[in-house]
Amino acid sequence: MAKMASLADKLAIENEMPWEARQPARTLRELLDKTAARVPDRPAFSFQLFSDPGAAAETLDWRLTREKVVRTANLFRSLGIGEKDVVAYILPTINETAIAFMAGAIAGIVNPINPLLEPKQMAALLRESGAKVVVTLRSFPKSDVAQRAAEAVAMAPDVETVIEVDLLRYLTGLKKLIVPLLRPRNPVRHKARVLDFDRAIAGQPGDDYTFPDTAEDRIAAYFHTGGTTGMPKLAQHRYSGMIYNGWCVNELIASEEDTFLCPLPLFHVFAAYPILMAVLASGAHMVMPTPAGYRGEGVFDNFWKLVERWQATFMVTVPTAVAQLMQRPVDADVSSLKTALCGSAPLPVELFRRFEEATGVTILEGYGMTEATCLISANPYDGEKKIGSVGLPFPYTDVRILDCDGAGNIRREAGVDEVAEICVFNPGVIPGATYTDPEKNRGLFAEGRWLRTGDLGRIDGDGYLWITGRAKDLIIRGGHNIDPAIIEEALASHPEVAFVGAIGQPDAHSGELPAAYVELVEGGTATVEELMEHARRTITERAAVPKYLEILDELPKTAVGKVFKPALRKMAITRVYNAALAEAGVPAVVVRVVEDKKRGLVACLEPEGEKPSDEEVNKVLGRFPRPWEWAG
Repeated sequence: MAKMASLADKLAIENEMPWEARQPARTLRELLDKTAARVPDRPAFSFQLFSDPGAAAETLDWRLTREKVVRTANLFRSLGIGEKDVVAYILPTINETAIAFMAGAIAGIVNPINPLLEPKQMAALLRESGAKVVVTLRSFPKSDVAQRAAEAVAMAPDVETVIEVDLLRYLTGLKKLIVPLLRPRNPVRHKARVLDFDRAIAGQPGDDYTFPDTAEDRIAAYFHTGGTTGMPKLAQHRYSGMIYNGWCVNELIASEEDTFLCPLPLFHVFAAYPILMAVLASGAHMVMPTPAGYRGEGVFDNFWKLVERWQATFMVTVPTAVAQLMQRPVDADVSSLKTALCGSAPLPVELFRRFEEATGVTILEGYGMTEATCLISANPYDGEKKIGSVGLPFPYTDVRILDCDGAGNIRREAGVDEVAEICVFNPGVIPGATYTDPEKNRGLFAEGRWLRTGDLGRIDGDGYLWITGRAKDLIIRGGHNIDPAIIEEALASHPEVAFVGAIGQPDAHSGELPAAYVELVEGGTATVEELMEHARRTITERAAVPKYLEILDELPKTAVGKVFKPALRKMAITRVYNAALAEAGVPAVVVRVVEDKKRGLVACLEPEGEKPSDEEVNKVLGRFPRPWEWAG
C-alpha cells in the first residue's frame, strides 16, 4: 500500500509509474468483480432505518452486493438502457441507493438527484439528462419523496419507467403490519410504467451480466452541481475519474478491515466517490444510518453510540455536522475511530480544536469538487496535518495557482504563498467536456487543460494547499477586495457561534459592504452587539469589519451542509432595497429576488398602493449594483 506523508512521497508515487499503469481496474464492473472475488464474505453495505444503536439493520456482504448489482444492471438493460442512456435515482441513503449507483453506472449513465429538491427542479434535471428510467421510493409514512418524484416524472416526458423501492422491508414487528394501513396515497399523474424494485430484479439473472463490458473509458455518471451559486448544472464523470477517487482513499488510508460511518447523501460526490468508491476498491464496509443521514431523527444524539455499535474506524462528516456533534457529549466508546474525514466546506479552526479536544480524534480536512469527480487534496493521514489547510494534492493531481483572463488564458502563475485561482488537472478532470452543456465549458479551463475551480488559494513551501475564498464570493468594497473567509473565521472563533456566512450587501456608495449572518450554538445567548465587538477585536483588516450583522435561528444550507450564500444575498438585497425605498417615500417593496442567467440576482418589486413610475424607483435603486424589475 502506498503511503503519502509529504510532497516528496507524492512525487515518488507519481514517478514510480503513470496512472494508467497503476489504475486498479478499467471499469466499475471489473472493479466490483475483483473485490467480490477477493473478499466475498466481508460486509460491504449496512443500513438501519432508525438511529437507535440497537435498531434492526441490514448488512450486505460483497457476494450479495455483486449479485444485486448484476441483477439491477441486467434489469436496466432489459428496459432499454445502453451505454449512453441515463438511469436517474431520486432516493434517500439506503442500501438500494448504493446498488442503483453501481448498477446504473455499469449499465448506462447514472444520474443521482437530490430528493430534497422541488419537483420542478428534479424535472429540469431529468429533462436535461434525458433520463429513461427513474429509481425512487414507494409512498411511505413521514416521507414525500414518492410524491415529489411522481410530480417530477409527470414533467419529464423522456422517462419511460419508474422503479419503486419499498422501505417496508426494513421494518419489523408491529410497524411492519401497521405501516401498509398508513401508507400515504400517491396519485400517479405520469405515463411511465411503474415496477417494484425487488420483484423486478428477482426476475433477472444474478450470476453474470447479460451484456458485455465496455471497451472504453466512457462517461458513466452525471452529477448535478451548483453548490452555492444557485444555478445547477450536470457534470460528467468517466470511469477513470470514479476509480481514481476510490484508489486515492484506498491506497493512502483504507483497507478491507475498515468501516466508514457515512451519514451523507449518495446524490453528492463526497459520499459517492471518496467513500463508496474507496469501499468498492478496498472491500471495506460502508454504514448508512437512517435514510436522511445526519438529518435523520436522533442521529446526532445517537452518533457516538453508532460509532461504538459498528466499530467505525472512519467517520465521514461536514463542518455543519461537526458543529452539531460538538453540542453533545461523547457518550460512548469511540476508541475504534482512526480519524474523521471532513469536506464540502472550509472547517473553522476553532471547531477543529473543539472536536479534537472532545474526542481525541484528529480531523483530516480535504478538498474536492463535483467538476473534478471530487478529490483534489487532503491532509495526509501519516504526515503533518496543517490546521486550516486542505493538505497535499493527491498523487497524479496537478494543482496550479494561476491568474487567468475570462477565456482561460494564463496571465501568470503565482509563486509560493501567492494567492490566485486554484486550477486542477487529474484523472477526474475532463478538459473541454466537464458539463453536458458545451456552453458552460467555455472559459472553464486554463490553457485548455487545468480546470478553473473558482476558488482562490495558495500553495505553501511544503506543497500544502490553502483555500482563501471564492473568486466570485469576493466582497468588493469601493474597489477593495475583501475575502469573506476573514470575517467568517473571526466570528467563528466566538465560543457561542456555530456557523457564519459573510457576503457583500449592496451599497449605493461603495458598491458592496461586508455583512455577516450568524447561527448560534444551541443555548447561545450572544447578542449582535457582543458579536460586533468580537468582530472589531479579531478582524485585523478594518475594511472587512461587517457593517451589518444579523443572528438567525438557522442559516440556510445546502443538503451537504454548506452555508447557502445566494439565500443570504437575496435577504440582504431585500432588506437594503426596502429600507432605501421606505426612506425615499417610494411606495414599492421587494417581494422576491430571483437569479437571472445573464443579469445575476434581480430584485422583483410590487407597488404599495398607487404604482410609482420607473423613474421614481430608478432614482432610489439605480444607485445600487443589482438590477430590479416589476414582479410579473
